[in-house]
Amino acid sequence: MEGYLLWSAEVEQARRLARRFTDELPWLTTAQREDVERVYAADRAAASRAMLMRVSERATELRGEYSERYRRLRARCVAAAVVCAGTAGGACTVVTYLAR
Repeated sequence: MEGYLLWSAEVEQARRLARRFTDELPWLTTAQREDVERVYAADRAAASRAMLMRVSERATELRGEYSERYRRLRARCVAAAVVCAGTAGGACTVVTYLAR
C-alpha cells in the first residue's frame, strides 16, 4: 500500500510541475498546453520510475552485503565464545590439577 501511495504522490507531483511549466508559456494554445503537460508528466514519471528502480536494486545489493557481513560477524563471535569457553575450561582444569 505504501508503494502505491508513494507512486501516486510522485505522479501528482509530476502533473503539478507540468502545470507550473506550462504556466510559464502563456502563448500556448489549450491543446498545446495539454500536450506539453502530458509529455512533461510522462517524462518526469519515467525518470522517477528509473530512479526508484536504481534505489531498489541498490537496496537489494546492500541487503546481500550486510547479510554476508552479519553472517561473518556471527561466526567470529561464536568462535570467540568457543575459544573463551575452552580457555576457561582449561584454566579450571589446570587449577584443579594443581590444587591436588
